[in-house]
Amino acid sequence: MNLSFYDWLIVSAALLFIVFVARYTTRYVQSVSDFLAASRSAGKYLLCISQGAASVGAITVVGMFEMYYQAGFTGSWWTMITSPLLLLITVSGWVTYRFRETRAYTVAELFERRYSRGVRIFAGMLGWFSGILNFGIFPAVGARFLIHFCGLPTEIPYLPIDTFPLIMLILLSVGLLFVFTGGQVTIMVTDFVQGLFTNIVLIIMAGFFFYRFNWDIVFDTLKDAPVDSSMINPFKTEKIKDFNPSFFIITAVSLFYVRNAWQGAQGYAASAKNAHEAKLGSMLGEWRGLILTLLLMILPVGAYVVMHNTAFSSIAEPARAALSNISDDTIRRQLTVPVVLSKLFPRGIMGLFVSVMLMACISTYSTYLHSWGSIFIQDIIMPFRREPFSKKQHMILLKFSVLFVAVFVFLFSLLFSQKEYILMFLSITASIFVGGAGSLMIGGLYWKRGTSAGAYSALVIGLVISIGSMVLRQMWVPQIYPWLDSSAPALLANLKFVIEGVAARIPGANWVVGPDEFPINSQWIFFFTILSAIAGYVLVSLIDGIVFKRPAYNLEKLLHRGDYAVKDDHARGVTKPAVGIRALLPSSEFSFSDKLIYYFKLSWCAVWFTVFIAGVIINLSTDVAIESWMTFWKIHVTVIVTVGIGTTIWFCVGGIKDLGHLFSTLKELKRDESDTGFVSRSAKQ
Repeated sequence: MNLSFYDWLIVSAALLFIVFVARYTTRYVQSVSDFLAASRSAGKYLLCISQGAASVGAITVVGMFEMYYQAGFTGSWWTMITSPLLLLITVSGWVTYRFRETRAYTVAELFERRYSRGVRIFAGMLGWFSGILNFGIFPAVGARFLIHFCGLPTEIPYLPIDTFPLIMLILLSVGLLFVFTGGQVTIMVTDFVQGLFTNIVLIIMAGFFFYRFNWDIVFDTLKDAPVDSSMINPFKTEKIKDFNPSFFIITAVSLFYVRNAWQGAQGYAASAKNAHEAKLGSMLGEWRGLILTLLLMILPVGAYVVMHNTAFSSIAEPARAALSNISDDTIRRQLTVPVVLSKLFPRGIMGLFVSVMLMACISTYSTYLHSWGSIFIQDIIMPFRREPFSKKQHMILLKFSVLFVAVFVFLFSLLFSQKEYILMFLSITASIFVGGAGSLMIGGLYWKRGTSAGAYSALVIGLVISIGSMVLRQMWVPQIYPWLDSSAPALLANLKFVIEGVAARIPGANWVVGPDEFPINSQWIFFFTILSAIAGYVLVSLIDGIVFKRPAYNLEKLLHRGDYAVKDDHARGVTKPAVGIRALLPSSEFSFSDKLIYYFKLSWCAVWFTVFIAGVIINLSTDVAIESWMTFWKIHVTVIVTVGIGTTIWFCVGGIKDLGHLFSTLKELKRDESDTGFVSRSAKQ
């Protein structure tokens, strides 16, 4: 076992404290609205920290470890391409602001209000299926991490019980406890505490990294990476198959397209006390994750140095021995960084890191269980009813639904054999829904000509391409390629000519038709799904409007603006927020401190995008020395650590104030028992 008594003491104390916090919140949960969205009472800092903790589970950490172990520092460079897009998204409140204005609890509820009840049911089924499939590998990845990092035995001593399913069962049970205790109120408060704890621990771990690794040793190790697979110079990464520039460019496009469409943390999308707070919580999001993003990059870089530099052979050899006991190639690749870190970290740091990962598992599991369990009742069962559920019926059904999701993902993790990168699996399973739903969200909130027929088209296109590609990927190695090779060699040759010919004309495609894996990875398939769904939505909606004379939709009513405004749903009494280019500027809803946040965000994105553009121009005009790149990464890391420490203190103070406001609001709030997400036929246009 890798953890000492003191490490286990740290882990136990952290777990007991978070359970105590969960139990404390039960007194504030009195209605369905509390359970679903904390009665829309959360401030920007609370949203920012809690949602950040919920979105970073153990599976995200392990997935990012996989990516940066292959890409090194170069992966961080290409994420800068998203700076102007992220700026546009956050300062405008893209989708986030308008979704909160609709007062919908779920995405599919919005689709009923905007399109039709049938669209809500179909989207609800599709989103729920996509969600639990995506969620399906979370327990397996989290359990494997804890087993191999902690050095736990594969079986419980003296008992015929496998450790793997037992760990999954324990983690899911704690997640269930949090959801059953108080729904979104408990989830948000515990996520907040976990988020603060995690950021403090990550700062300590950053200090350990700089103490343990000399920058010159890191440079000497990374510079020996293969030609065109550089881990330092992002302009020499053409041969990196999956995590090359194209991966990050597609990610940037998807950030814009799927905004709020993915429902893994659906409770947070509806929890803001008004639309302005939702917008600012989103704006603060990038700084919240600075230290986390840094650690997700430098820890796998450190693991790579350990495994490729003889100065660390005393650590590398035990790590290789541990990895050699893992027979499955995919799982061994996933666990490479965790296993190396388990041999690298000293006592104390081990306990802190396990506590962080344990909290990451619990926060994500509770959030996802709550989201997918709620969505099944809200968007699949409830739309068939003519009358809403009673409060007691509604709460019981929500909890049973959450329990079913837990049982499903437990069995899925136990039986499913994963064969590709975690991030790729998450991308393709999410695209089953968001591949089409992104069009419905954007079109529904910003385009009055979008129709139900267009909505169905986009959802079907997303479903067909995503499911079809998943089947092809699973069958390619064992069945499709062997059959083509033996029975249809001419067809295989033509397929190879077309696919590899197209790839040669698309930078970063790197599609190779071979026996080992499907030639096109999940990220590219997701991109094709997005383009196809947009085309289907727009074309069918236009035909529906022009040919069948469908009237334009009343967006003012959907967004509760002007004559339809709801009290307190906007800051400072605003009833008609700015639109167009004015939506990018501070409005009358902004306080003085809000404006400071706005200009800080503007400056931050402008600086890094300027650095990116300058880097592109310089590297296209001259061959930049690798030493210069390493100097840049040293400066980059130093800036991130400095700003990250400052924002951690800033958000801690703001978050504690918001937490106090949440408790006082819920204590005094007069609940509207009819506010359950039920849409009567008379409520729709």
